[in-house]
Amino acid sequence: MAKAEKKAAGNDAPVNMGAASAPDAALPAPAPGTSQISVSRGLSAWLATHRTSLAFSSYQTGQLFLVGRQPNGTVSFNQQNFSRAMGLSWSHGRLYLGSLCQVWRLENMLRPGERGNDTFDVVLVPRNAQTTGDIDIHELGVDGDGRVVFVNTKYSCLCTPDLTHSFKPIWKPPFISKLAPEDRCHLNGMAMTDGRPAYVTAVSRSDVLTGWRERRHEGGVIVEVQTGRIVTDQLSMPHSPRAVNGRLYALDSGRGQIIEVDPRTGEKRDIAFCPGFLRGMTIHDGHAIVTVSKPRDGTFKHLSLDGELKARDAEAWCGLLIVDLTNGNLVEWIRLEGHITELFDVTAMPGVVCPMAVGPDTPEMRGTISFDAALLDSTPLPQAA
Repeated sequence: MAKAEKKAAGNDAPVNMGAASAPDAALPAPAPGTSQISVSRGLSAWLATHRTSLAFSSYQTGQLFLVGRQPNGTVSFNQQNFSRAMGLSWSHGRLYLGSLCQVWRLENMLRPGERGNDTFDVVLVPRNAQTTGDIDIHELGVDGDGRVVFVNTKYSCLCTPDLTHSFKPIWKPPFISKLAPEDRCHLNGMAMTDGRPAYVTAVSRSDVLTGWRERRHEGGVIVEVQTGRIVTDQLSMPHSPRAVNGRLYALDSGRGQIIEVDPRTGEKRDIAFCPGFLRGMTIHDGHAIVTVSKPRDGTFKHLSLDGELKARDAEAWCGLLIVDLTNGNLVEWIRLEGHITELFDVTAMPGVVCPMAVGPDTPEMRGTISFDAALLDSTPLPQAA
């Protein structure tokens, strides 16, 4: 099995790297307050074959993880602290991350061919943090105009950043009567298509304060943004709709299933059962990469997921699962044991081999400075009036 190595982790990173020979292998108990990461034997080769690295977030512990391959083929994990790290979106050397009260923009500071610490082909530095206030940002994406679009769960709407205000609302579900800080339907996931929001998920169609909490076992919806049409209302705590090559995928999290949904009829097809609560998904090269979490109180109350786990004589995982969409087989995995028990989002970073990030309020952030010296000679000074 590939050994996972801790490389350039952030300050006070409570992670011990370990390895297990199989999904059901016993892991050494991590020290109190720490977590241990193990990976499947084929993960490094899978990353190489599919020419990607990964980023995933844990809102529970407020951390961003970047996963790549070292030059010797071992798996690299880079960890940085971002308060309540949630939604992720990667595009062309830029990573957006939603957090407790800000949307962060991290930029790759390296020029083509450069390496950070002789190892990393991408070094992500926080260059901007748009302050939104605590609005419970969930998933986010980038539209055709380059604007960040994010799910504002607290106010049950989709938004973009605003230069003056906390956010600019651009859409709300037709069953939400007003924008209020009440998390009425638990709007949480968003699929982008052709540079615009195409579908969203919500736990229910409730239009009262936290009304979704009594509807977790049924009535979860996928909504078509352009028309407001309910594609399906037959889901349990749905998350992370993804529209790829004319197909619509989603997480039927209350049942533990990755599903495909016919966007016209709403008919759903189960693809794979995953042992844990599903919250984030990215589609890359014919595979669904998903995050799974353990329950907060020991049981998934009122969810069929609880019964499914018992029927399969299984325990819930915390980690990442890579599933082949053609046959539903789980092909590779990352598992976390110990302090970290809940994850949120995941995104693929195609073309990146070994990424790292610089965390906010760290010595590395204060000491990491770059500029383009060529601009000094090419930028004309403004002329006096």
